[in-house]
Amino acid sequence: MKRDNHYVAWGLTAVAVVCAILLFYDIVFRHSIILVYLNKLIAILAPVLYGFAMAYLLTPVVNWFERVIFRHGGGHAPAKWLRGVSILLTWLVVIVLLYALMRVLLPELYKSVLQLGANGEKYYRTIVNWVQRLLEDNPDFAVWVSNAINEYYQDALTWLSDKLVPQIEVAVQAVTGGVLGVFVFLKNLLIGVIVSVYLLATKENFAAIGCKLTYTAFSEERAAWFIRGVKATNRIFSGFVRGKLLDSLIIGILCFFFSGLFQFPYAPLVSVVVGVTNVIPFFGPFLGAIPSAFLILLDSPIKCLYFIIFILALQQFDGNILGPKILGDSTGISSFWVIVAILVGGGLFGVLGMFLGVPIFACLYAGIRSYSAYRLRKKGLPTATSCYASHRPVTPEDQPDDKQQT
Repeated sequence: MKRDNHYVAWGLTAVAVVCAILLFYDIVFRHSIILVYLNKLIAILAPVLYGFAMAYLLTPVVNWFERVIFRHGGGHAPAKWLRGVSILLTWLVVIVLLYALMRVLLPELYKSVLQLGANGEKYYRTIVNWVQRLLEDNPDFAVWVSNAINEYYQDALTWLSDKLVPQIEVAVQAVTGGVLGVFVFLKNLLIGVIVSVYLLATKENFAAIGCKLTYTAFSEERAAWFIRGVKATNRIFSGFVRGKLLDSLIIGILCFFFSGLFQFPYAPLVSVVVGVTNVIPFFGPFLGAIPSAFLILLDSPIKCLYFIIFILALQQFDGNILGPKILGDSTGISSFWVIVAILVGGGLFGVLGMFLGVPIFACLYAGIRSYSAYRLRKKGLPTATSCYASHRPVTPEDQPDDKQQT
């Protein structure tokens, strides 16, 4: 019987290996059918994903309302009543904030876009005059520009006929179905709100079910290790994602207020760009400030100078006061690894990768650090990085210092 079980185990392992190889070949070298069905599944589960994201972001607000009501209610309120009131108050706050945002920002943003469209020809002529003056003052540069234009003219025609025209046809098809897409999005969003309410109401139960399944599938030691990893991941993601979104919202509001106070042109549009790009760590302030400054430069060079000074002061305030106050040391990684995470995430997944690359890398970094410390302790070696800075061999007699781990 034991021998038969041994053959069954080997057979299942062989089947799993073959399936993994076929799956890898299908994903890497062919148009993967699995990815197609995975995209369909994601589209079907979009309302649930929206609900999960909203519940995850709103959980701290619900917890805060529960603590406030519990404290002022003397601690005698029923749990279901307390949770229900907290969820209701949370969504009322969200609705009020969204209404205020649309009431104040959207009309001004619409006016800025109209103004930008009306001044488009004026700005075009301004740029043309700048280029002409530059070429007149630099004849060698003018010759280089002329040769470059002649060299890439045929390439531009090829790109226009082979790539741009097909992309325009695809865009037209997308626009024709855009109305239906908006209704589908609003439907998914509404269902997502309902799902988020249910998740917020029963979040402890879902966490308990997850722990139960973990202890069912793994041994006690591995299950405890996995749960600790999930808690650390949640701490990193919650601290970074929620904190960065709140930080960017505050920066956008401050930019909108002071841009209106200093009478910068296109203040609502500039504030939205600065606030949205601020969610990207390190490079975000530059990504938002450069096009905004150029847009203001076309209208008024002196105001562009004032805007650059204001943005520098705002980013100093964000980097030294507001950001550390909200985020703290939520990621636990150095600036070097933040830059690496942004570059890799942005190169693989675009803007979303630049935003989520930092917490994902921080989770991987924390996991590797924890596993390294576990293996070193098991060998009786110190876990402090300073113990490995010298060229001499490390021995168990070296005193460990857990405050300086890699």
